Amino acid sequence: MRLTDEDMHDFVTQVQDILQLEQVHEMKNYIQHGKTTTYTHCMVVAYYSFLITSHLPMKLDTKSVARGALLHDFYLYDWHIPHESHKLHGFVHPGFALTNARKYFTLNSIEEDIIEKHMWPLTLLHFPKYKEALIVCIVDKFCSLAETLYLPALPKDYKRIHQQISSWKPIQ
Repeated sequence: MRLTDEDMHDFVTQVQDILQLEQVHEMKNYIQHGKTTTYTHCMVVAYYSFLITSHLPMKLDTKSVARGALLHDFYLYDWHIPHESHKLHGFVHPGFALTNARKYFTLNSIEEDIIEKHMWPLTLLHFPKYKEALIVCIVDKFCSLAETLYLPALPKDYKRIHQQISSWKPIQ
Protein backbone atom coordinates (compact mmCIF):
# COMPACT_ATOMS: atom_id res chain seq x y z
CA MET A 1 0.00 0.00 0.00
CA ARG A 2 1.35 3.41 -1.01
CA LEU A 3 0.16 6.97 -0.92
CA THR A 4 -1.45 8.21 -4.10
CA ASP A 5 0.04 11.32 -5.70
CA GLU A 6 -2.80 13.33 -4.16
CA ASP A 7 -2.24 11.81 -0.70
CA MET A 8 1.52 12.41 -1.02
CA HIS A 9 0.85 16.05 -1.86
CA ASP A 10 -1.47 16.32 1.17
CA PHE A 11 1.12 14.70 3.45
CA VAL A 12 3.95 16.98 2.34
CA THR A 13 1.73 20.08 2.46
CA GLN A 14 0.64 19.30 6.02
CA VAL A 15 4.21 19.03 7.32
CA GLN A 16 5.85 21.64 5.09
CA ASP A 17 6.24 24.29 7.80
CA ILE A 18 7.79 21.73 10.14
CA LEU A 19 10.27 20.54 7.53
CA GLN A 20 11.30 24.11 6.79
CA LEU A 21 12.48 24.72 10.35
CA GLU A 22 16.25 24.38 10.70
CA GLN A 23 15.99 22.92 14.23
CA VAL A 24 13.94 19.98 12.91
CA HIS A 25 16.84 19.11 10.62
CA GLU A 26 19.11 18.89 13.68
CA MET A 27 17.46 15.49 14.25
CA LYS A 28 19.65 14.28 11.35
CA ASN A 29 22.63 14.55 13.73
CA TYR A 30 21.34 11.92 16.15
CA ILE A 31 20.95 8.16 15.81
CA GLN A 32 17.59 6.85 16.97
CA HIS A 33 17.80 3.06 16.57
CA GLY A 34 20.40 0.97 14.74
CA LYS A 35 21.78 3.26 12.04
CA THR A 36 18.61 5.28 11.57
CA THR A 37 18.69 8.98 12.38
CA THR A 38 15.98 10.52 14.53
CA TYR A 39 14.92 12.60 11.50
CA THR A 40 14.47 9.55 9.27
CA HIS A 41 12.71 7.67 12.07
CA CYS A 42 10.23 10.53 12.55
CA MET A 43 9.64 10.86 8.80
CA VAL A 44 8.96 7.14 8.46
CA VAL A 45 6.63 7.06 11.48
CA ALA A 46 4.80 10.10 10.10
CA TYR A 47 4.50 8.54 6.64
CA TYR A 48 3.15 5.17 7.83
CA SER A 49 0.84 6.78 10.40
CA PHE A 50 -0.57 9.09 7.72
CA LEU A 51 -0.93 6.17 5.30
CA ILE A 52 -2.84 4.07 7.83
CA THR A 53 -5.14 6.84 9.02
CA SER A 54 -5.88 7.79 5.41
CA HIS A 55 -7.16 4.28 4.69
CA LEU A 56 -9.11 3.49 7.83
CA PRO A 57 -12.92 3.56 7.48
CA MET A 58 -13.36 6.23 10.16
CA LYS A 59 -12.93 9.98 10.34
CA LEU A 60 -9.45 10.71 11.72
CA ASP A 61 -7.35 13.88 11.74
CA THR A 62 -4.65 12.97 9.22
CA LYS A 63 -3.03 16.40 9.46
CA SER A 64 -2.52 16.06 13.23
CA VAL A 65 -1.23 12.52 12.72
CA ALA A 66 1.40 13.65 10.20
CA ARG A 67 2.48 16.64 12.29
CA GLY A 68 2.45 14.92 15.69
CA ALA A 69 4.30 11.89 14.36
CA LEU A 70 6.95 14.06 12.72
CA LEU A 71 7.57 15.84 16.04
CA HIS A 72 7.19 12.87 18.39
CA ASP A 73 10.96 12.52 18.94
CA PHE A 74 11.94 16.19 18.56
CA TYR A 75 14.13 16.10 21.71
CA LEU A 76 17.48 17.09 20.08
CA TYR A 77 20.11 15.17 22.02
CA ASP A 78 22.03 11.91 21.65
CA TRP A 79 20.34 9.56 24.07
CA HIS A 80 23.21 7.08 23.68
CA ILE A 81 25.56 9.47 25.52
CA PRO A 82 24.83 9.24 29.27
CA HIS A 83 23.65 12.49 30.83
CA GLU A 84 21.77 13.21 34.04
CA SER A 85 18.97 15.06 32.23
CA HIS A 86 17.98 12.03 30.18
CA LYS A 87 19.15 9.11 32.29
CA LEU A 88 15.68 7.57 31.86
CA HIS A 89 15.37 8.53 28.20
CA GLY A 90 12.40 6.29 27.41
CA PHE A 91 10.36 7.97 30.13
CA VAL A 92 11.49 11.60 29.79
CA HIS A 93 12.07 12.27 26.10
CA PRO A 94 8.38 12.78 25.22
CA GLY A 95 8.41 15.79 27.57
CA PHE A 96 11.53 17.23 25.91
CA ALA A 97 10.02 16.67 22.47
CA LEU A 98 6.76 18.34 23.49
CA THR A 99 8.60 21.33 24.97
CA ASN A 100 10.61 21.78 21.76
CA ALA A 101 7.56 21.36 19.55
CA ARG A 102 5.60 23.96 21.55
CA LYS A 103 8.56 26.35 21.32
CA TYR A 104 8.39 26.44 17.52
CA PHE A 105 4.83 25.46 16.58
CA THR A 106 1.25 25.97 17.65
CA LEU A 107 0.00 22.47 18.44
CA ASN A 108 -3.53 21.20 18.80
CA SER A 109 -4.58 18.71 21.49
CA ILE A 110 -4.21 15.68 19.21
CA GLU A 111 -0.67 16.64 18.19
CA GLU A 112 0.28 17.19 21.83
CA ASP A 113 -1.23 13.84 22.81
CA ILE A 114 0.72 12.08 20.04
CA ILE A 115 4.02 13.57 21.20
CA GLU A 116 3.41 13.17 24.91
CA LYS A 117 1.94 9.64 24.86
CA HIS A 118 3.88 7.88 22.09
CA MET A 119 5.90 5.83 24.58
CA TRP A 120 2.91 3.98 25.95
CA PRO A 121 2.90 1.22 27.28
CA LEU A 122 6.37 1.98 28.73
CA THR A 123 4.85 5.10 30.27
CA LEU A 124 2.01 3.05 31.72
CA LEU A 125 -0.03 5.92 33.12
CA HIS A 126 0.21 7.99 29.92
CA PHE A 127 -2.34 6.15 27.76
CA PRO A 128 -3.16 7.92 24.45
CA LYS A 129 -6.41 9.88 24.67
CA TYR A 130 -7.05 10.02 20.91
CA LYS A 131 -7.22 7.24 18.31
CA GLU A 132 -4.68 9.16 16.25
CA ALA A 133 -2.17 9.05 19.13
CA LEU A 134 -2.68 5.32 19.58
CA ILE A 135 -2.04 4.72 15.87
CA VAL A 136 1.20 6.72 15.98
CA CYS A 137 2.21 4.88 19.16
CA ILE A 138 1.78 1.48 17.45
CA VAL A 139 3.51 2.58 14.24
CA ASP A 140 6.39 3.97 16.33
CA LYS A 141 6.85 0.57 18.00
CA PHE A 142 6.84 -1.22 14.65
CA CYS A 143 9.37 1.18 13.10
CA SER A 144 11.60 1.15 16.20
CA LEU A 145 11.73 -2.64 16.19
CA ALA A 146 12.53 -2.76 12.47
CA GLU A 147 15.29 -0.16 12.88
CA THR A 148 16.78 -1.91 15.90
CA LEU A 149 16.86 -5.24 14.06
CA TYR A 150 18.18 -3.56 10.89
CA LEU A 151 15.10 -4.63 8.92
CA PRO A 152 14.07 -2.51 5.94
CA ALA A 153 11.38 -0.07 7.10
CA LEU A 154 11.74 2.77 4.62
CA PRO A 155 8.63 3.13 2.51
CA LYS A 156 9.05 2.77 -1.24
CA ASP A 157 7.78 6.35 -1.48
CA TYR A 158 10.59 7.70 0.72
CA LYS A 159 12.59 9.01 -2.24
CA ARG A 160 9.46 10.68 -3.58
CA ILE A 161 8.97 12.48 -0.26
CA HIS A 162 12.55 13.74 -0.35
CA GLN A 163 12.23 14.85 -3.97
CA GLN A 164 9.26 17.00 -3.01
CA ILE A 165 10.96 18.60 -0.01
CA SER A 166 14.54 18.79 -1.35
CA SER A 167 13.90 22.15 -3.00
CA TRP A 168 12.85 23.71 0.32
CA LYS A 169 15.39 25.71 2.22
CA PRO A 170 15.19 25.42 6.02
CA ILE A 171 14.21 28.66 7.77
CA GLN A 172 15.66 29.90 11.04
